[in-house]
Amino acid sequence: MSAPTYSISELARELDITTRAIRFYEEQDMLHPERRGQERIYSAKDKVTLKLILRGKRIGFSLAECKELIELYDPVHGNQKQLNTFMHKIAERRAQLEQQLLDIQQMQLELDTAEERCLAALAEIRKQ
Repeated sequence: MSAPTYSISELARELDITTRAIRFYEEQDMLHPERRGQERIYSAKDKVTLKLILRGKRIGFSLAECKELIELYDPVHGNQKQLNTFMHKIAERRAQLEQQLLDIQQMQLELDTAEERCLAALAEIRKQ
């Protein structure tokens, strides 16, 4: 039994992305489909690569970070380097999100203060 292959439209439909997005990742040298004339034939590995790219994007990784992680794929050695790098990037992303959350909370406090001042000023105007 041969390994499954996919046309660009099949892959796009299965992963709910556009064919244009798939071609973009190919241009970025992240996918390497076979060619049969003008037709691109994608492998199961290409499908897994696309899933990794999409997951990386959902958790806020840049395309360069996704590419780095994909290039570290090494099942012969248990993917240890890939997994360690992934853990490091997860920790960095988590720290970045925590900082953004603190920034948002600070901004909310500043908005509350500004709102209170506006309400007080309006109350003063109404007294006059």
